[in-house]
Amino acid sequence: MGKIASMEYFRVPPRWLFVKIVDEDGNVGWGEASLEGHTQAVEGCLDAWFERYRGFEADDIEHIWQMSWRTTFYRGGPVFMSALSGIDIALWDLKARKLGVPIYQLLGGKVRDTLKVYAWIGGDRPGDVEVQAKARQEQGFLSVKMNGTEDLGWLDSPSALDDCVERVKAVRALGMDAGVDFHGRVHLPMAKQLAKKLEPHSPMFIEEPLLSEHIGGIETLSKLTSIPIALGERLHSRWDVRPFLEKGVVDILQPDVCHVGGISELRRIAAMAEAYDVALAPHCPLGPIALAACVQVDLTCPNFAIQEMSLGIHYNSTGQDLTSYHTNPEVWKVDKGYINILKGPGLGIEIDEEEVRRLSKDASAWVSPGFIGPGGEIREW
Repeated sequence: MGKIASMEYFRVPPRWLFVKIVDEDGNVGWGEASLEGHTQAVEGCLDAWFERYRGFEADDIEHIWQMSWRTTFYRGGPVFMSALSGIDIALWDLKARKLGVPIYQLLGGKVRDTLKVYAWIGGDRPGDVEVQAKARQEQGFLSVKMNGTEDLGWLDSPSALDDCVERVKAVRALGMDAGVDFHGRVHLPMAKQLAKKLEPHSPMFIEEPLLSEHIGGIETLSKLTSIPIALGERLHSRWDVRPFLEKGVVDILQPDVCHVGGISELRRIAAMAEAYDVALAPHCPLGPIALAACVQVDLTCPNFAIQEMSLGIHYNSTGQDLTSYHTNPEVWKVDKGYINILKGPGLGIEIDEEEVRRLSKDASAWVSPGFIGPGGEIREW
């Protein structure tokens, strides 16, 4: 046992927030608390919790998780849960490193030896994706994901959907699987049409076909299409996830380890999904610590399907990528659509603290982009 001695966070480019926890015996753990576009809010929450948890037993991960959830009166939501994620992941890393084992060994052990993965192509305003898809093939990927459309009005021209269909056809013609992210920017009158148009081309899934506050609309859409429906990146706890499982409107659950309270809650959500015959495909367009945390959980889950990787994603425009900030980037090598397990202790990646500290100095917080329609109206991003 060792009490928490110090906690720090590091804002690093392109848009990530890393957390370091050290116990009184010098054991170290790293976590990630990235919340895209809301870095300062998470930092404020971390300041308060760091002050509170100094002196707590670092091994008591679940106790600290429950303290963060149940003693705050106001609970859940993206800011609280992202801050908790950074702490939770770091504590799991610290504990497993202290014991000299990968985190998955503390979660019951692995049920697979490799993990199926996919990468992004296109951007927020997707264009010609065929060249990018071929490049992903050369990197070893067999599956990709792309945004379905640019910004749309509530009722837009049906022709605005045609380009999405052509992009999916181009990727499928290469022999690759394609997920299509509606990104919550497509409203029900258009989402129904787009799902119908895509159905003959067998996308891997349609993601966030509507914003998750529109559970009734998602239920309507789920009855109109045979395409698997994926969602979950904007659900922040098992309690948020529960109504979607109970209504049977989600086929592939995509919780984000940085937004649901870390490894502890991701594992619980995965077990809930298994009970409803729902697949797990964790959302992760973030940094290497987040992905390593996902991998540790993925390895233990029988209902795991596929893992998102941020390698070369369009948001990584500052020169830093998934292979940055740690000394063993070879762990992310993709072979025939799969990556190998992480064999090292803890998260399985070795953080380059010197690089973290150097690049965190005067780092700016990432600002979410937005879309403005032709009438000057704000549209969903």
